[in-house]
Amino acid sequence: MTETSMQIDSSSQNPRITWEGCSVLLDINDGDRLVFARLNAGSTLKIGDKKCSLQPLIDCPFGSMFQVEVGQKGPHLCRIFAADADDQTAVLQENEEIQQNERKDNRALVDDNTAQTLSFEDINAMKREGAAGRQIVDALIANSSTYMTKTAFSQEKYKLKKQKKYAPKVLLRRPFTRSISEAYFKKYPARVGFLRMDVLSLLLSVANVSAYSDVLVVDMVGGILTGAVAERLGGTGHVCNTYFGVTPYPMEIVRIFNFNNEICRRIVRFPFSDLSLPEINDPGHSEVVENTMSAEMLSNSDEAPAPSSGGLPKSEEQMIQQAEDPVNNEEPAPSIDENSASSVVNAGKSQQPGKKATKEAITSWKQNGFSSLIIAAPDLDPWTVVQELLPHLSYSAPFAIYHQYLQPLASCMHNLQTARMAIGLQISEPWLREYQVLPSRTHPCMQMSGFGGYILNGIRICNNEVSIKPSSV
Repeated sequence: MTETSMQIDSSSQNPRITWEGCSVLLDINDGDRLVFARLNAGSTLKIGDKKCSLQPLIDCPFGSMFQVEVGQKGPHLCRIFAADADDQTAVLQENEEIQQNERKDNRALVDDNTAQTLSFEDINAMKREGAAGRQIVDALIANSSTYMTKTAFSQEKYKLKKQKKYAPKVLLRRPFTRSISEAYFKKYPARVGFLRMDVLSLLLSVANVSAYSDVLVVDMVGGILTGAVAERLGGTGHVCNTYFGVTPYPMEIVRIFNFNNEICRRIVRFPFSDLSLPEINDPGHSEVVENTMSAEMLSNSDEAPAPSSGGLPKSEEQMIQQAEDPVNNEEPAPSIDENSASSVVNAGKSQQPGKKATKEAITSWKQNGFSSLIIAAPDLDPWTVVQELLPHLSYSAPFAIYHQYLQPLASCMHNLQTARMAIGLQISEPWLREYQVLPSRTHPCMQMSGFGGYILNGIRICNNEVSIKPSSV
């Protein structure tokens, strides 16, 4: 690799094609397993009992399908092209036509493990001879005495089950807000505060996140909210991630989005003391105020306990599996090692999201206010946070608060109405139903999420009574 190619900026990369050093979401066997991985020459992925290199995934378009094959050099990922997919579609259509012309049912089938004449030793012998996964699946079908008596739907289900075992497929997905949110909610919902995909999209909508907006964010859900806002802004405006105390909240999920340098430059961090104490220049005093305020918020949040984003058991931290990477030393997927990123994109000059905001920018936001406010802090009391942050919004600016439980938001809504700080207040409970859409068998899924938390949103107003009442006393 030449020195010139090592200094290519990420903005010059085609976002539809993978490159060395980018993050990807690997969907194995239609969602049975979801893996976040960073592509480089030494990355490997273990599928079943086979360990495959991720080198073939580099320079491939997102949405490509790969299948595990066994060759002379061992198991590897082989790309499946559109022609093969068209052949499978034609087979499905042929099975549907046969099903319509023939009357079959599964009433006479008895599962006594005698229908399959191909033994386990025969399958292992085929593997040692280098038979591909498709050949093993075809052999299982040919040696099944009940396969032809099944309905077309049962035949396809049988074939899919054997294909997942002997010829697993890997779908190369681009990590963006929806795919990342779905993966985390499915495998590790506590890390993102049980924030579902439809709830996240509703948060962005009611907060009016649009181009050239300066959005103030309190993100205690791993960074998924910060990344979603930055993705919608598209390199315009700013995502201002503030925190209470001296330690910033973790936002490692932002690194999975593959943001270019311009978008990363728009993601800034600063403590709340920089926003609330303009005339005090003593950093020690600001630290004392921040620690006191943080302790007060945590004490107020005891009445509505919520899952914490830190201090989780090690077994839970590894729920979302990561591709085995000798450079990354198999760290959990959300915390992808920055040093293992490819030099093609992140060599020295790449921007890292979450740098501290400049004093000039903070001064401008103090004078003009922010255009939106979004809070997703399960560990803090919503009313205490809103009471501190709402004055820094522009008048008529929208705000949205997410919480897993209803009572903290109801109390916050009552206090906002009493103080006449906002109008248009409403609490929403998003509802989502997932459907299976297949020919002649479309119905709601048997297992789905029945709860997605609550959202309190409103619009900040100017209350003159608040400023007049003290002077009249």
